[in-house]
Amino acid sequence: MRRIAPLLAGLLLSANAFALSLADLSQQDASGGLKDALSQGAQLAVQQLGQPGGFGDDPELHIGLPGKLGKVAKTMKAMGMGGEVEQLEASMNQAAEAAVPQAQALLLEAVRKMTVTDAKQILSGPQDAATRYLDRSSREQIRTQFLPIVKQETDRLGLVQKYNAFAGQAASFGAINAKSANLENYVTEQALDGLFSVIAQEEAKIRENPAGAASSLAKKVFGAR
Repeated sequence: MRRIAPLLAGLLLSANAFALSLADLSQQDASGGLKDALSQGAQLAVQQLGQPGGFGDDPELHIGLPGKLGKVAKTMKAMGMGGEVEQLEASMNQAAEAAVPQAQALLLEAVRKMTVTDAKQILSGPQDAATRYLDRSSREQIRTQFLPIVKQETDRLGLVQKYNAFAGQAASFGAINAKSANLENYVTEQALDGLFSVIAQEEAKIRENPAGAASSLAKKVFGAR
């Protein structure tokens, strides 16, 4: 997946230093290296996902219609009747791309509030420990920031009202869940899931192959072995 090659590049570097050289490297320095790597990763994730095509052009992140509506949409496209569907999906992805930049300040704030104890748990935790920390520390606040932007973007299309009415009926029959029955809520959740999914995938890559430090601080931490 073409995403954020240097994302969290200092994470495992910091983890290695933390685990192997407690005698030489203070906990404060180790957590500082992790914070630096997380900050850089969050900024880059927002930058790439918040640009035109960040969601729409990525087959793994592209936001399509939910549940059985999505299956119907695929059939309509295959039959050459997907014009309205494609227009709606394009607006959904554009709304997510417009909202993502609002996440940067909140992600950085979550990193800033990270304690030494948090850092220890992340550095010695599972492959997605840093992503989990960011998710639980900032997801609700990011959702609050995303919703009005998504609504503003999707309100520009008359199809939004059609979607909400149709999806609401579909939800009552179990075609989609209630959360997906409202377009703004659905796009917001998809944008959040996409953001943290990208971070988790890249975190795992860096933990598996920590080649190259993302910053001078991360290099310092990695070098203190």
